[in-house]
Amino acid sequence: MCVAHISVKLFFVRSAHIVRLMENGIANLLGALSLAVMDRIEQGAREVIGRGGETPAALVVIGYGQGMTNDKLRRILGLSHSGTVRLVDRLVSDRLVERRPGQDGREVALHLTAKGAATRNDLMTSRISAVASLLDVLSPAETKRLETLLHELLARQDTSEMDRFTICRMCDDSVCTNCPLPTDKGKRAR
Repeated sequence: MCVAHISVKLFFVRSAHIVRLMENGIANLLGALSLAVMDRIEQGAREVIGRGGETPAALVVIGYGQGMTNDKLRRILGLSHSGTVRLVDRLVSDRLVERRPGQDGREVALHLTAKGAATRNDLMTSRISAVASLLDVLSPAETKRLETLLHELLARQDTSEMDRFTICRMCDDSVCTNCPLPTDKGKRAR
């Protein structure tokens, strides 16, 4: 084997290792940023409704409307049946959610009360504020570049309709009018 061939091969092996380290570094940084974002969102939610966990997400998801049921909410939030029932019971007890007859008479549909809708709006304002405060350190050009990259990253995900609900369980649907997440049912098919 000639020296040039060995050098080229070593270059590619080293390059692959460097690329892998860079990807691991980016993944680590993105993970840290994700936790910073979630911690701020969680803190804001606790300030708005005094609860964290899946309670804020449940209010947001139920607020999407279109006949949310306990079972669908359970699947979106990744809770057990009994955990979802307890969560909905708390929301009903707090007068944030009400149960109404569902589409087929056997199901129960979950709907926000006026208080629940107002609390959901407060949650959305808190969430946007918490995340926006992280972006204050970026220039307008950097912010636009980040928006483009985030949009592209989300658009390239392999997602089902249920994945989309799960990923977007805290999204403000009044702000995100063109969700980039692809689904088998098309965009904005909430």
